[in-house]
Amino acid sequence: MSFPETLPLPRTRPPMEAPPMRWGILGLGWIAAKFVESVQAQTRQTIAAVGSRSPEAAERFAAAWQVPRAYGSYEALVAADDIDIIYVATPHNLHHEHALLAIAAGKHVLVEKPVALNHAQAAEMVAAAQAKGVFFAEALWTYFLPKFDVIRQVLDAGVIGDILSVYTEYGEYLPREHRIFDATLAGGPLLDLGTYPVSLLAKLLGTPERIVGLATPDPAGVNGQLAVVVSNAHGALGTMATSPYGFSPTNAAIMGSRGTIRFETEFHLPGSFDVWSLDGTRRLRYEEPRGAHFEGLFHEAAEIAWAISEGKRETACRPVEASLSTMRLLDGIRHALGIDFTQAGLVE
Repeated sequence: MSFPETLPLPRTRPPMEAPPMRWGILGLGWIAAKFVESVQAQTRQTIAAVGSRSPEAAERFAAAWQVPRAYGSYEALVAADDIDIIYVATPHNLHHEHALLAIAAGKHVLVEKPVALNHAQAAEMVAAAQAKGVFFAEALWTYFLPKFDVIRQVLDAGVIGDILSVYTEYGEYLPREHRIFDATLAGGPLLDLGTYPVSLLAKLLGTPERIVGLATPDPAGVNGQLAVVVSNAHGALGTMATSPYGFSPTNAAIMGSRGTIRFETEFHLPGSFDVWSLDGTRRLRYEEPRGAHFEGLFHEAAEIAWAISEGKRETACRPVEASLSTMRLLDGIRHALGIDFTQAGLVE
């Protein structure tokens, strides 16, 4: 095919037009506050209730964000009959337990990334949701952004041809008191920062045939940093590195047999990217201001509201198979590098 004259437009529907759903927030940490702030400002979704193990924490969060109801237990939150969907925002090692709790109560579920600690947990969650007939998705918000819909169209149209290699990484400075250094919470960067680059490799390269890499332990008893190379059955290569010790470009490049996709800023955030022809003489640009959580999280809430209102049980932006594929790759990386989450209660 010839190189296109223009990029396709994003097919993202207007977030303010998404049918309002009544959301319950399970777990009230940093990401829950970011989610509520973005959703309240830029959609018609209703944050109907919040739940915490601490009644005082629930009341404080509800007061801060003008949420009408606060529950002092997760069980009470998921049992509420005026909530449509539960957003699970607890630490990684509790996603499995809390998603299953909400599913058993008949609630639709959006669970923070990573969806679980391993593939087996994730598969159990997906099976439970399907058996109960409720919606289920992983809140990997990157793939709900308009720019990733444009990238999806570019890839589906074969503009850059067969994918030959993917380069990606994510580094961010995090202080010692951050949960990433807590082994009981499945700490280390792999399931946190690393979910973004690993999910990109899984999306573009599929199941790898080989994984090699190096990992450095941290004195806190978690993995400190790691770098891996993966290859698939077609010989395509992917590289990924992640670290909590400092800020890296957090960028990516997708190289194909006919062209390349290059990101101007952090690949997982709102921002611009370019599509280059194979020889680099023709370039198409998707222009967008750099954004962060406030400018992006609301897209996943709106898309999920659309999906639920249309009777769907998953979303094309982040299908359950994509989440399962990411968990398979995360498992493979852990096993290749000798990383385990036994201190977080994972038994394999």
